[in-house]
Amino acid sequence: MVLPFYQLREQPFGVTPDSRYFFLSNTHREALASLLYGVDAGCGFLALIAAPGLGKTTLLCDALRSLRRSAQTVFLFETVSTPIDLLRSLLTALGVKDAHGNLTRMQSRLNQVLIQQAQLGKRVVVVIDEAQNLDPAVLELIRMLSNFETPQHKLLQIILSGQPPLAEKMGSPDLEQLRQRISIFAHLKPFSREETRLYIEHRLRVAGHTRKASLFTREALTLIADYSGGVPRTINNLCFNALSLGCALKKHSIDRVVMREVIADLDVDRWKEKSSAAGAPSRFPGRRLALAFAVMVIIASLLFARTQTAPPIPAAPPSSAAHSLETPP
Repeated sequence: MVLPFYQLREQPFGVTPDSRYFFLSNTHREALASLLYGVDAGCGFLALIAAPGLGKTTLLCDALRSLRRSAQTVFLFETVSTPIDLLRSLLTALGVKDAHGNLTRMQSRLNQVLIQQAQLGKRVVVVIDEAQNLDPAVLELIRMLSNFETPQHKLLQIILSGQPPLAEKMGSPDLEQLRQRISIFAHLKPFSREETRLYIEHRLRVAGHTRKASLFTREALTLIADYSGGVPRTINNLCFNALSLGCALKKHSIDRVVMREVIADLDVDRWKEKSSAAGAPSRFPGRRLALAFAVMVIIASLLFARTQTAPPIPAAPPSSAAHSLETPP
C-alpha cells in the first residue's frame, strides 16, 4: 500500500547495499577516489575505517564494480576465524574447487592462481569487511600475503574495511609491520544537514518519485538530520517508518508531526522509562531499603528526644487511708 500511495516503483529506504542508491557525499567521494587510486597505483594494502551505518559496504561494492573489467575481485564479508579459513575462502572465491590441505599447501596453490591471473593481465583485489573482528593470527597471515609479488607489481591487493576498533588494533605494537604496509587509510563521516536532504531526495528519485513537491517538508528533514546524526542507516530507518505512518494517516507529505511520532516510537530510552514506571525492578533496589531504614531511625530519634525533654509528672498526694496506716495511734 505504501508504494502506490506515494507513487513509488520500489522501496527507497531498504537496507541492502544496492549500488543504484549509492549517494556520494563529500567524504564518500574522497574515500572512493582514494581506494581506486590506491588500487590503480598498485598499493598492496589499503584500509577503510568508518563507524557502523555510514555505508562502508555500499561504497566497497561500488568500488569493486568499477574494478571488475580490469581485476579479479573478491569480497569476504563473513568473519574469518583462522588462517586456514581465510585461505580456503580466498581459493574458493577465485574458483579453486579443491581448496583443502594444510597452510603451506594452500599458500602455494594461492600463489599459482595469482600468477595465472597476472599472466592474463588481471590484478586480484580482495576486500575483507568487518576486519576489526579478525584474530591477530589471521592478520599476520594477511601481512605475509603481501609477499606474493613480482619484481614489477603486487600479485594481490587487499582492502581491509572495518569499524574504528580496526584502527586501534592497527596501532598496537604487535601489528606494526602490517600497519606500515597500509598505504592509504580512507575514512567516512556522517552526512551534514544538507547532505541528508540530498541523500533522501536521491533515493526517492531512484525509487520512482517524480512529483515536483518534496515528499518530506523542510521541518521533517531537519528532524531527520538531527535525530539520525547524519548516519545513512538511521536515516533509512526513520524514512521507512515515516512513509508507513504517513500512508496510514493518508498524508501525502511527511511533516514534522509525523516525524516526531516516528522518532518517539523509535526512542528506546522512552520505552525503558515506561517499563520502569510500570513496576519494573529498580536498578538500585538497595537504595529504597536504605532510605526506609534512615526514615525509621530519624522518627525513633525524634520520639526519644521528646521523652527526654517532657516535664516530670507531679506525684499524687497520699490518701487518707495510707496516712492512717503510717501514723501511730
